[in-house]
Amino acid sequence: MKAERVHYTAEFTVDSDFGVPGAITVSNKHQREFFLETITIDGFACGPVHFPCNSWVQSRKHHPSERIFFSNKPYLPSETPAGLRALREKELRNLRGDGEGVRKMSDRIYDFDVYNDLGNPDKGNQLVRPTLGGKAIPYPRRCRTGRPPMDSDTKAESRVEKPTPLYVPRDEQFEESKQLTFSNGRLRAVLHTLIPAIKASISADNQDFSSFSDIDVLYKEGLLLKVGLQDEIWKNLPLLKAVSKMQESGEGQLKYDTPKILSRDKLAWLRDDEFAREAVSGINPVSIERLRVFPPKSNLDPEIYGPLESALKEEHILGHLNGLSVSQALEENKLFMIDYHDIYLPFLDRINALDGRKAYATRTLFFLTPLGTLKPIAIELSLPPAGPNSRSKRVVTPPVDATGSWIWQLAKAHVCSNDASVHQLVHHWLRTHASLEPFILAAHRQLSAMHPVFKLLDPHMRYTLEINALARQNLINGDGVIESCFTPGQYSMEISAAAYKNFWRFDKESLHADLIRRGMAVPDPSQPHGLKLLLEDYPYAQDGLLIWSAIDSWVRTYVEHYYPNSSTVCNDRELQAWYSEAINVGHFDLRDADWWPKLATSDDLVWILTVLIWLASAQHAALNFGQYSFGGYVPNRPALMRRLIPDENDPEYANFLADPQKYFLLALPNVLQGTKLMAVIETLSTHSPDEEYIGERQQPSIWTGDAEMIEAFYDFSAEIREIEKEINRRNADPGLKHRCGAGVLPYELLAPTSGPGVTCRGVPNSVTI
Repeated sequence: MKAERVHYTAEFTVDSDFGVPGAITVSNKHQREFFLETITIDGFACGPVHFPCNSWVQSRKHHPSERIFFSNKPYLPSETPAGLRALREKELRNLRGDGEGVRKMSDRIYDFDVYNDLGNPDKGNQLVRPTLGGKAIPYPRRCRTGRPPMDSDTKAESRVEKPTPLYVPRDEQFEESKQLTFSNGRLRAVLHTLIPAIKASISADNQDFSSFSDIDVLYKEGLLLKVGLQDEIWKNLPLLKAVSKMQESGEGQLKYDTPKILSRDKLAWLRDDEFAREAVSGINPVSIERLRVFPPKSNLDPEIYGPLESALKEEHILGHLNGLSVSQALEENKLFMIDYHDIYLPFLDRINALDGRKAYATRTLFFLTPLGTLKPIAIELSLPPAGPNSRSKRVVTPPVDATGSWIWQLAKAHVCSNDASVHQLVHHWLRTHASLEPFILAAHRQLSAMHPVFKLLDPHMRYTLEINALARQNLINGDGVIESCFTPGQYSMEISAAAYKNFWRFDKESLHADLIRRGMAVPDPSQPHGLKLLLEDYPYAQDGLLIWSAIDSWVRTYVEHYYPNSSTVCNDRELQAWYSEAINVGHFDLRDADWWPKLATSDDLVWILTVLIWLASAQHAALNFGQYSFGGYVPNRPALMRRLIPDENDPEYANFLADPQKYFLLALPNVLQGTKLMAVIETLSTHSPDEEYIGERQQPSIWTGDAEMIEAFYDFSAEIREIEKEINRRNADPGLKHRCGAGVLPYELLAPTSGPGVTCRGVPNSVTI
């Protein structure tokens, strides 16, 4: 933090036939741990030998075992010098541990466990949560903390509540500047939700937004706590006195930053074109798919969920197709859809039974206009059939009158609420955070630090285990932020697990495979990336293909340098053990699936590594760092809805007609729910000062002792810089209307670099937040 480095110099004598130094054992006899950045040994005929350590060395008091550091020269297992083989095996055994015992914070043991610590039965039955991972509810494995079960029936692991830290191996914990940034963000989040929480406890009258200006004031002056003279009991509380002083100081600590969605056009969120634009260049651009069949079909079991035919008919959309018939629009690839019917419908009865939670299973249809932009043309809202005469489905189309305008806005809000939950629980958490953790654990357990593949993956594993542990403690846990602020509530993680079982496939996690699966592209060898986008102005896909191609080229150069033929891949016992353990232990519940890619050739290895690096860097960045810019304004992206849309026969319909704005605001999250989520996603959208972006890495000239690979990495870095220039050029092209125009935000979520803070851009190497 002080930007100081302490250099120690020592001289020693070795025999002339010692050879090239390959490993160093370090013992720390101080009372405190220290961070060892690098060791360099000079004086040998081979020149300087570098040991990029970048690790904590514990003191004898806390961690009596010694640390072994290996030189930066990469070795495949079969090529390891004889003097290093035993040390290589010893270090891996230490990292695996024996699977027993409670972990201490100073430990460096990597092991697997199921998600059995999300609930807290000790606090009551309302906080019992099912174990994720196992035959009942399949899920990826996470890092084991070794804490004993606190409940013999639920097998729930005893929880570690904040601020007590949750175990992750010592080398995976946040470094000081990252920890400071995260802690400051968490403090800021607490302060942001403090006043709404106090006001809610004082009076029920302060729980709802009464007008849009109530939301606007959050960015201008924050929420003020006005305590009258009659409220002496409140004024004398230390907490309120501290808040009062903060307000009087005018330091602005309780104000929210204005989200980018409001920066260019305050009313953009109301417009249909912005609603559609965010489907391809917003925070969740990976749900949209090409409509292949009309009406759309469900894949759910009709014996369980009743008749599943869509309510969408040709007459709903025919007037919005620019004179085309539905079959012509399908044939010309003009119709697109965001479909949340199947993922939501199985949970709707339970969700809608929760207090203050109301949801539909939505489908939204879009038409591709002659300008190349999308426009929404119909929204289908489904509820579980309650009986033979129940009206479980309705279709809402673009309005032609005032009443229809408000119903249309409510329908779009419900779509956004569906989208917010699927984005957070499936595309963001499951597909990047959770699915990567088994590969990271297996890499530390099975790949030596000397292994070239470990050296390649190392920057793409940084901080991920720590941020995932913090998520289990604060975000995805029972009564955590996700359950409090998103419509599915306590069923949130079950939705994530259902998506893992029914949707997630590692072989579809490459950008190309995902675009083809969703019908957004078709293979075309004549195109630069081997794909033809069927929606040409698709910013996420356009920019993503540039980054995917750069990663693929860099990984191919690297892999072919060490694995010139298939036999070297098949005979690398560490590499095969890593991939096998990631699947058979880390993704145990899906281990028998027939879609797992084989690891038998260099091409197989290139594809697997490119997917992992893509998910950790660009895919996560595209799904994470725009959360506050788009979701920081509650009406644009309500994560929670509290009311269904009234029908003419509903008792609430008269209230809706009398004051539609009030009804709309009462359907959105209340003040406490809205501000709590705003505070959290602001932290989640923040880059720390020590962020390491794609094309960068610590100690770029010595991370490997292979000069040829260092040069290849510099070429990769140069290509990333060119990609950033191309993205800037695209964002200034008036022909690309999904990223350029009056009041339109440029698409920068895949622009590689960023400064610290909430910037809505930047692609870190790893899942760091």
